[in-house]
Amino acid sequence: MKKYKVGYIAGVFDLFHIGHLNLLRRAKEQCGHLIVGVLVDELAVACKNKKPFIPFEERIQIVESIKYVDQAVTVVQETLDKMVAWEKYRFDCLFSGDDWRGHPVWIMEEKKLNALGAEIMFFTYTKSISSTQLRQAINESKSEV
Repeated sequence: MKKYKVGYIAGVFDLFHIGHLNLLRRAKEQCGHLIVGVLVDELAVACKNKKPFIPFEERIQIVESIKYVDQAVTVVQETLDKMVAWEKYRFDCLFSGDDWRGHPVWIMEEKKLNALGAEIMFFTYTKSISSTQLRQAINESKSEV
């Protein structure tokens, strides 16, 4: 039996790679219904200071086609707030990569979610690949041409 009924994870999911797949697979192993939020392009720029290579419409199609994902949803400024997302989706657990563990904002969010009966679970970040590494490789190959 799964530990949680509904799980939620949000991200940009640009240049989709095995690290993203690992996160989604691990999250789905913990819950019966996995909701995955995909940030719109404007929000991705605001949060990461980078425009995604893959447009939002394509990124959400990629995410919703993955067998571990039960529901793909659009993340806009309002639903970026974890409490607003909880109000909307009523998840039991918020999943994240462990690169956010210990961050003051996430510590505060965890306290708020715990008070609502929800938890945060962090998964080990896949160190062998990242969207940043892929972006650098693409930019290097463009400059070699």
